[in-house]
Amino acid sequence: QQGYSYHIRDEFFELINDKYLMSSKENGNYRPHFYAVQDKKNPDLYWMIPISSQAEKYKRIIERKEKKYGKCNTIVIGKFAGKENAFLIQNAFPIIEKYLDHVHTIQGQPITVHKELNKTLVKNLQDVLAMYDSGVKLLFTEVKKIRHIMEQELQL
Repeated sequence: QQGYSYHIRDEFFELINDKYLMSSKENGNYRPHFYAVQDKKNPDLYWMIPISSQAEKYKRIIERKEKKYGKCNTIVIGKFAGKENAFLIQNAFPIIEKYLDHVHTIQGQPITVHKELNKTLVKNLQDVLAMYDSGVKLLFTEVKKIRHIMEQELQL
């Protein structure tokens, strides 16, 4: 469901084996979690945007990109669970529901993203994907390969 963040099953990372996917576990913890945005063309696909707590690190990267290109739509800083986080559109990838492990919760409550932040994330993701489709490589992950694998699984 869009508006929530999820942890992803290990099977997805084993199947895809993309060095640019952010690892599902770190030191035994479920990290990172990923914000889900439903695909416009295929409602069975979701785009997963990694969420990083290292907002300060990514603010510096955004500044460099804005100086160089005049804007940065591949990283968004926004509040999540009461803290500033970086939403890494540059590391987004498509997935199907069977690989979602569980919704991210704090004290048993699912954490949602504010409507304005959701709008920004959806718009930036759509812009980045449109640029990717026209040959501008703004995404680190092998989007075409991952999408193909996910669409094949949907056929089964």
